[in-house]
Amino acid sequence: MPVLSIIACGMLEDELVHVLSKDCELKQLITVENQDNSGLLHKLKLKNCVPRRAFLDRVPMLLKDEGRPDLKAPAKFLTLFPFFKRMLEKRKLREEKKVTVVVNLLSMGLHANLETLKTEVYKNIREMAPFSDRILIFYGTCGHTFGKMEEDFAELRCPLSFLKDKNGEMIEDCISLALGGNEAYARCMLEFRGMGTIYLTPMWASSWKRLENKAKGRDFNNKYLKNSLYCTAAKIDTGLVNNSEFNANVKEFACKFDMKITDLKGSVEIAEQSYLAARNAVTGK
Repeated sequence: MPVLSIIACGMLEDELVHVLSKDCELKQLITVENQDNSGLLHKLKLKNCVPRRAFLDRVPMLLKDEGRPDLKAPAKFLTLFPFFKRMLEKRKLREEKKVTVVVNLLSMGLHANLETLKTEVYKNIREMAPFSDRILIFYGTCGHTFGKMEEDFAELRCPLSFLKDKNGEMIEDCISLALGGNEAYARCMLEFRGMGTIYLTPMWASSWKRLENKAKGRDFNNKYLKNSLYCTAAKIDTGLVNNSEFNANVKEFACKFDMKITDLKGSVEIAEQSYLAARNAVTGK
């Protein structure tokens, strides 16, 4: 059974839930157990998607158990009859189109130190590669942090896939993903030039307090948000979350930091297409 692994940023939790819950051909979904995936598990449950859970070092055991034939002897007997043989062959073809997905959601707080972020993501790639047929990196370039990842892992047995826009460019970050690509992001930055804009996805709007507390207010208050140059909160609606909660979070943010709110239309197209491309590469479609 082919295995697609996903190493994902916690800030892209909503997009990840979206693509996984839409996949009707999942053989099995496994989430790597850690302290950062409670939100992911809750949102998957709301979509009637309940994964198996295991610590990373136990995932190979789950995959090994999955590969054991349950009815090998009865199936061999049934192949003596043409009707059942055809039925089993069709079933085998259907099963070959299915994929097991292993999701490893990493903390969004890793972005506080980009060197630590890179070290952690690279470590998880190396640990997941032995049991994976492909790994989808659910991150942008995050500045220059992952800009050379393809080159750095060129010799890896397990190929990597990335979140790429229509031009085939790896997206810059979660904002670029939500806006529909690097070009769309650049257009927005040009449009709001001189306005000091903070872009808010649903996850940013619901998580900024946690990130502020972890940073003890330094990054948010002193360096950015209490800076008079920032005066606009751009609310990016990707259509993935409850609007009332999103609106309330953005209003609270804008009120605290004395910003006006502007609405932007978001997109999930890159997340959908990148996931589908990685999935199809694994199943050979």
